[in-house]
This record gives sequence, C-alpha cells and structure tokens, in this order.
Amino acid sequence: MIKFTTACAIRRSKTLIVLMAAVFGMFTLINNYTDYTAYYVYVGDILSMTNTEGNESRRYRAVTSKLFHHRFYWTIITLETIFTLCCLVGTYQLYRNINATHKEFRSAKKMAIVGLTTAITIYYVMYIIILNEWFDMEYSTNRNAFDWARSNLEYMFPALIYLSLDNDN
Repeated sequence: MIKFTTACAIRRSKTLIVLMAAVFGMFTLINNYTDYTAYYVYVGDILSMTNTEGNESRRYRAVTSKLFHHRFYWTIITLETIFTLCCLVGTYQLYRNINATHKEFRSAKKMAIVGLTTAITIYYVMYIIILNEWFDMEYSTNRNAFDWARSNLEYMFPALIYLSLDNDN
C-alpha cells in the first residue's frame, strides 16, 4: 500500500493542473474547428484594424490580406494543437509516473512543460504582443480578447512554475 504523503498530493495536483490546461486546449480547438469562420473573421478584423478607434497614426500597421489572416489564424490553431497534445501526453506521462521515483517523475514533466510553454507563447506573443500591442486590439469596439488572453496567462504561467518546482520528492 502506498502511503499518502505531501509529495503524493503535490504530484497529483501537478498532474491535475496539466490535465485542466489540456481540457481547456481541447475546448478551444473544438471551438476553432467547428466555428472556424467566426474566429477567422474575428482575427481578420483585428489584423485589418477595422474596429479600432483613435489610432489613425498607426493604421499603416493594418494587414488586409485574407491569405495572411488565414495563415495567422492557422498559426494560432497549430500552436494550440501542439499545446493541447503536449499537455495531454504530459498528463499521461505524469499520471503513469505518479508513484515512480523522484527522478522518473521529474523526467515525466518534459511534455507538460513544452505544452504550457507553448500556451504561454500563444497567449503572450500572438495575442498580447502582436494582436494587442501591434494591431491595437484593446482599442477595438467589439473585438477585444486582451482580458481573455491575460486570464489564460494567469493560469498557464503559474502552472508552469509550479510544475517545474522540485518539490515533489
């Protein structure tokens, strides 16, 4: 019988946190695939800067190419797929090694770390830096995902830190 210790609880909590990120990623991907047009239009509006106000001096940044809109959106979807798959595989590896040695459990964190890092890249680089800072998403009258992206970062970044901590031995 395995004794339930603080280390056991920490390992289980780390596994659950990665699983929750993977479930979020799955729902996001389902939305992106099943309602591609709505999200594509959303991204295209931001890149075209059609719904932003008070930024006439920055309108030169607008990209109106439909091909670019599709490619940018597919970059987001591709990164979200990588993030989700890595978190799913990471959850499985963590769960499979939940009662293993410290070294084996630590080694099982690799894919989860890659997944959470990819998620941070998506929500920070793609949304906060590119869509918000460069394409003025925060000035959009009805197309502002800044708070949504920030809330994702507020989960993923602490999750990555907690997962990486060497406190589960």
